[in-house]
Amino acid sequence: MGRQRGALLLADISGYTSFLESVRVAHSLDAFADGRIPDAYGLMSSLLDGIATHVDPPFTLVKFEGDAVFAVAADEVAPRGAALEECVTACYRDFAERLAEAGLSWSCTCDACARKDTLDLKFVVHHGEYIVQGVGRHVEVLGPDVTLAHRLLKSGAAQLVGSNAYALFTNAAVTSLGLSLDGAVTLVEEFEELPDVAGSVLPLVAG
Repeated sequence: MGRQRGALLLADISGYTSFLESVRVAHSLDAFADGRIPDAYGLMSSLLDGIATHVDPPFTLVKFEGDAVFAVAADEVAPRGAALEECVTACYRDFAERLAEAGLSWSCTCDACARKDTLDLKFVVHHGEYIVQGVGRHVEVLGPDVTLAHRLLKSGAAQLVGSNAYALFTNAAVTSLGLSLDGAVTLVEEFEELPDVAGSVLPLVAG
């Protein structure tokens, strides 16, 4: 508990909400009506579990936020340089592999379930201060830098690199965590009520 400084990581599944909603509608009269759970829900659980497994450790999982995983790592234990880049890229490779394996085992070929191939994974990595405190029986991580990291999930990074598979590292993260990020593209995100935030966007590939 208390004030800490370190790395903040968000891993967010793009297309999650619309995918599950389309599956719910498509299977409302069969799987859901019979009390069965469509394969899509098992896939989403598998994808989130894979993300959590790859980031914790070296990060500490804070919580699942629907389609996202939020984790932090205090400065004394935070991964740096190539180790941090490998953590992110390995997590993405596992995500892509789990998605591909689902395509080999599913029996349903409806348009809704076929939309699983539109899912992708993006990361935001920031560095700054955060407050760890108890709220009821839960531990919450709060603070302006936490809010900023979440705001960056809605950045223009996807348009910049032409893909929903990317890792956005703020300049604060690049400097504090010793990142080189070969092949990254520079991004400046503008906010109405906050200073502009500069960072580097690294496209991610499954191979």
